[in-house]
Amino acid sequence: MRRIAHLDMDAFYASVELLRYPELRGQAVVIGGRRQHQPVTDADGSRQFSRLRDYVGRGVVTTSTYEARALGVFSGMGVMKSAQLAPDAILLPADFTAYRHYSRLFKAAVATVAPCIEDRGIDEIYIDLSNLDGESVALARQIKAAVRDATGLGCSIGISPNKLLSKICSDLEKPDGLTLLDVDDIETRIWPLPVRKINGIGPRATEKLATLGIATIADLAAADPVLLQAHFGPSLASWLHAAAHGIDQRPVVTHSEPRSISRETTFERDLHPRRDRSVLSEIFTELCTRVADDLRRKGYLSRTIGIKLRFEDFRTVTRDLSLPVATADAIAIRRAATDCLRRVPLNQRLRLLGVRAGSLAPTRDETATEIPLQTELRL
Repeated sequence: MRRIAHLDMDAFYASVELLRYPELRGQAVVIGGRRQHQPVTDADGSRQFSRLRDYVGRGVVTTSTYEARALGVFSGMGVMKSAQLAPDAILLPADFTAYRHYSRLFKAAVATVAPCIEDRGIDEIYIDLSNLDGESVALARQIKAAVRDATGLGCSIGISPNKLLSKICSDLEKPDGLTLLDVDDIETRIWPLPVRKINGIGPRATEKLATLGIATIADLAAADPVLLQAHFGPSLASWLHAAAHGIDQRPVVTHSEPRSISRETTFERDLHPRRDRSVLSEIFTELCTRVADDLRRKGYLSRTIGIKLRFEDFRTVTRDLSLPVATADAIAIRRAATDCLRRVPLNQRLRLLGVRAGSLAPTRDETATEIPLQTELRL
């Protein structure tokens, strides 16, 4: 029988910030907003932090501590809305350079105990424990200790016969959880949960299932397959039925090639393509530079460069351009992205700007060219 673990770092971004600002432990802390919300150090060495009640803008919460979550503040929520729920919560800007650093540290620590790892993002991984000696609980505790020693951070681990169940049970006893699940436990521990706890069932599918009277995983497991096919099609209906019964044969994949690498940003206020040209130019350059850095760091060249624009009326436009030679050069990426911009009528304010590199090919070339930040955005 397989033993698959899912490891999820506990409130990862917020926990990294608490390493930096230990005086905030036990408080409601929200990560989001703008760079201007960096703490200010007084002459006596004490730090002054921004509060949610003082925030003005339309930023989105990246994450929050468990104390803030108890007040109703969760990731993806507008910062202004979260300020209504927790006005006295501390507000900190996101620092993705630090988060990526700690991500690399915790994954390297896990690999010293269990090397068969599937990377699922900055703060979570799957681990195949099937071929390792030792009991599951002992291995999980060893992994948790290795992560804490390497990073000072806590994590939660779920272990079951497959990825689907492990993903669910890693969330059952957060924070610092350790949950074991066998197929005999599905009826008592999994079926009572809402259907949204199954990874892959999003908000729209949850709403659609609710209209059919299906609210829990038990409801889904008992649903007529013909009914599911009529509303979701044969392929998705088959997956829903299998997932509700805890069936998942997917292997732990230790390596996969990314299809694209992208960076995008949503502005605090809508920016005008001409009146805010200098601001847009700086943001555009930074996005191109970060995409180039990502390509170089991950060892890829790109032959397709694209942009993504979202206007004030929420209309989204994308454009792509194929290059004669694959590149990870920041100037070449910016030049191609600018050519894409010229193909879009820029007569409305912008909410979002993004740059994407696709058609990736591996490379060992780690050279890159920096772009002067004063480069103009040509419209």
